[in-house]
Amino acid sequence: MMAEFAALSEPVEVHFLWRPQLADVKDEMVLEAAINGRADALVTHNVDDFASAAHFGLRIVTPAEFLEGLRG
Repeated sequence: MMAEFAALSEPVEVHFLWRPQLADVKDEMVLEAAINGRADALVTHNVDDFASAAHFGLRIVTPAEFLEGLRG
């Protein structure tokens, strides 16, 4: 399953570093990839950790919420 996911993925060049934005510095590179990749949503179990990033226009959703949106 991960091989299929990787095949659908696109590399993202980081043009801008947005640090610091989050309380957990380990999450910063995930946020930067989402912003630089112009993601519509950031899918994570740690929704609270990324709440302060909502001002970038990203929807911060759990995996279950994301899958429900695909079904919807």
